[in-house]
Amino acid sequence: MDLEKKNGARPDVDIAALRHATTKGNTPRFWRSLEELADTPEFRDHAENEFPHGANDPGATLDRRELLKVMAASAAFAGLTGCTKLPTQKIVPYVRQPEQIIPGKPLFYATAVTLGGVASGILVESNMARPTKVEGNPDHPASLGASDAFAQASILGLYDPDRSQAEIHDGRIGSWTEFQNELSVALAQEMKSGGSGLRLLTPTITSPSLGAQIRTFLKTFPSAKWHQYESVGRENAREGTKLAFGEIVNTVYRVDRAEVILTLDSDLLTTGPGSVRYAREFSRKRRVDTAESKMNRLYAVESTPTNTGAMADHRLRMRASEIEGFARALAKELGVAVAAGPPIPSAVNPEWIPALARDLKQNAGASLVVAGDHQPAIVHTLVHSINQALGNFDKTIYFTQPIEESPIDQWQSIGELAADIRAGKVTTVLILGGNPAYDAPADLGFRDLLPKVKFSARLGLYEDETSALCHWHIPQAHSLESWGDARAYDGTITVIQPLIAPLYGGKSETDFLALLTGQAGKPSHDIVREFWQAQQIGVQHFDAFWEKTLRDGVMADTAFPPKQVSLKSGIGAQASPSAQQGLEIIFRPDPAIWDGRFANNGWLQELPKPLTKLTWDSVAMLSPKTAQRLGLKSEDAVELKYQGRTIVAPAWVMPGHADESVTVFLGYGRTRAGRVGTGAGFDAGWIRPYSTPWIGAGLEIRKTGARWALASTQTHNSMEGRDLVRVATLDEYRKNPQFAQAGVPKNPLSLYPEVKYEGYSWGMAIDLNACTGCGACVVACQAENNIAVVGKTEVMIGREMHWIRIDRYYEGDLDNPNIYHEPLLCMHCEDAPCEVVCPVAATVHSPEGLNEMVYNRCVGTRYCSNNCPYKVRRFNFRLYSDWETPSLFGMRNPNVTVRSRGVMEKCSYCVQRINAVKIEAEKEDRTVRDGEIVTACQQSCPSEAIVFGNINDPQSAVSRLKKKNLNYSLLEELNTRPRTTYLARLRNPNPELEKAAAV
Repeated sequence: MDLEKKNGARPDVDIAALRHATTKGNTPRFWRSLEELADTPEFRDHAENEFPHGANDPGATLDRRELLKVMAASAAFAGLTGCTKLPTQKIVPYVRQPEQIIPGKPLFYATAVTLGGVASGILVESNMARPTKVEGNPDHPASLGASDAFAQASILGLYDPDRSQAEIHDGRIGSWTEFQNELSVALAQEMKSGGSGLRLLTPTITSPSLGAQIRTFLKTFPSAKWHQYESVGRENAREGTKLAFGEIVNTVYRVDRAEVILTLDSDLLTTGPGSVRYAREFSRKRRVDTAESKMNRLYAVESTPTNTGAMADHRLRMRASEIEGFARALAKELGVAVAAGPPIPSAVNPEWIPALARDLKQNAGASLVVAGDHQPAIVHTLVHSINQALGNFDKTIYFTQPIEESPIDQWQSIGELAADIRAGKVTTVLILGGNPAYDAPADLGFRDLLPKVKFSARLGLYEDETSALCHWHIPQAHSLESWGDARAYDGTITVIQPLIAPLYGGKSETDFLALLTGQAGKPSHDIVREFWQAQQIGVQHFDAFWEKTLRDGVMADTAFPPKQVSLKSGIGAQASPSAQQGLEIIFRPDPAIWDGRFANNGWLQELPKPLTKLTWDSVAMLSPKTAQRLGLKSEDAVELKYQGRTIVAPAWVMPGHADESVTVFLGYGRTRAGRVGTGAGFDAGWIRPYSTPWIGAGLEIRKTGARWALASTQTHNSMEGRDLVRVATLDEYRKNPQFAQAGVPKNPLSLYPEVKYEGYSWGMAIDLNACTGCGACVVACQAENNIAVVGKTEVMIGREMHWIRIDRYYEGDLDNPNIYHEPLLCMHCEDAPCEVVCPVAATVHSPEGLNEMVYNRCVGTRYCSNNCPYKVRRFNFRLYSDWETPSLFGMRNPNVTVRSRGVMEKCSYCVQRINAVKIEAEKEDRTVRDGEIVTACQQSCPSEAIVFGNINDPQSAVSRLKKKNLNYSLLEELNTRPRTTYLARLRNPNPELEKAAAV
């Protein structure tokens, strides 16, 4: 933790004075931070100086003579990559050319990644047998060709040099053979009692083959117990279905059929099973082609701001504990017999619930209500009763049998395991993945209990907090090195196949369980294949079936069919206790590193979090009103005390957050994560109790007087007050379809000669009505273009290297603003201001309209960056790329230069992909087809917000978008004529609520 302010100090903001100013209307329409809204002298100085303090190393001074020497040296080195001598690398030729590998031509393999046990289908690009890039599998129902940031970053996880590379026995290096021998002795002892002292602990298992192995193991040891635990699990959702229907079922949404959607503390569009698909379906119903087009409508009631809430047409902030009362009031308004719950806050507009209920009723059968996984089970039950009352069952929502192999209450399960260890009933514990010593509820004392077990072994990617407490640690194979299978959100089976042999000799879960089922040494491929051959008894030619499954990435006809359920009577009849008074604490998974499993992934650590734009850290988030009452400002170090445990955390004032509540994020404060993740942030899990793992009252907060330096990008690259986001309501658009293009000059004058492009002319359009701000495009661009991580200190002084940034804008008051996202990358301006100021012609225009960077020419003057009004160029101040770690060499895209220091970088429209497709088209003597070239950001985008193509082709998708009246250019008054344009954001508010708000 950094408890002293250093470079990039954040100016203090007087929230009371700021609130007074906003009530008088003395603020811009759109604003990015409290500092900008307050227009502090520090913020103005920052905007005028363009870079955050420290970005230009102000401590290093040069007189005129020294400056001339530096300039002379730069000129002398022109033509060398980044003015730096790079390490020599040896090239070893093949003795014999491997089959199927053609140098320079990648291969693609279908497999899957999992989160919380649930599979998302991916295609992995392999260059010369090296996995280098992940894309979504178009044939997989959960991905539809897109992906999320976690999937994109899995490549870096594969090559992470901090992954465990040896078996560890009581702190020393052991061997696989030695482990097998000791495990055999332990199991032989357990066999005498049928395994009464034997425990198996796993994360959520949806894999049928792993489930079969575990059941075989339990038959051998009938008294043994299988426990499951995820610190970010779905127990409340499962228990909610059990309360509603008398059985646990899996809930699946059909967002594409919903005209009106209500989310209750749910980030439906960016987290949870099926979120990539749901974002795709949601965005397609936001498309507006003409003034007569219809749009869906989204209501969000939430405590902590989310990406889904940012997309909402109406967003209502409310304490997490009060959402049950809201759900009960809505159910009652819809005619469902329920008891009254906690009262609705008096600040809520009394028209909200009646107007919402009328809107839902008018769209009965075409509406959808969704509860967040962290809301109590009773809220999920109430939501099911609401959906049934609206006639949504089997239309916008349906149910299947559980996708988990053993759908149990995992919090109860980990509690029982801790109790058994404490009672001395456990003599052997085997842990497959997971990290309970770090993320189990602190009051269970798992860190103290685990060493008391006579024999313990753990399979894990890292020798982390749990492995350090076990007698044996076994290195785990990455999912891209393993054979296996898993179910998607709807039950569809995906076979997981390896792209590369285990880099560090790790074992898969299948390999580990084979030791327990008498199959030691049997290849995991054979175990998985034989399992499915036994299941597919009706398939005559299994070999062909298996090959097709591996090729497609999806096992045909394995999605679970809809299951008929019956709602139990008397749901919600019993009144819940009133919401407790006092400050409320909310626990959430971190949007970048989740529950801590990705803490050592530099791409995810440096990914600006969607709403705070924070990197490398976590915060205690609270509303401006609560911060004002407590006398807190962003970056104040505060002491959080809850149920007898205390941590120190940095405060973060968050517009739109619920009052009288504090949100803390899991996943940080790791002590054994690796070189990247160890020591970053604070451990919110230390105060997370077993009884209230998500929401609790009675938090005490105390200002320590210290400050905590945070690296947030939200004030970098200021637009100096310009309103770059064009927003209107659907009704306003219908009245004025040309609003987005208001003020655009019709015949602008230019000193640039007009260039006519006879062949291809590349361009891009980004639909702000579809972008959810998830950040998948940022990580995809980083993976595709070998973009380096710079670290927290460099980010703090404005030196992040991302070629795409997602600006987040607020509109409205401090407490409940509208939120908008806008991706910003190189505009590839037709009249590019950067080109005319480059003294060595390093930035030039291509015959196809691309603004290109010639790295070998760049001498690092940064004139181009100074002259770029969009601030989308990145200067490589230091040797950020790792030239020392051998394992990272294989990760890099061979078609993109790995830059050294001293050069300017920016988006290239993935020119390597453009040229690859053009070469294939020329070989076939044809032109490039529309949609054949897909940029990395476009391919990863779940909501299809990004479209790329040939703007010279009037029938291309990008040309059609650019012809829409919603299309506009950023800063068109500067006459830069950017090739990247935007479609304006539209909101579809309920007229009743708009009218009530106006009154």
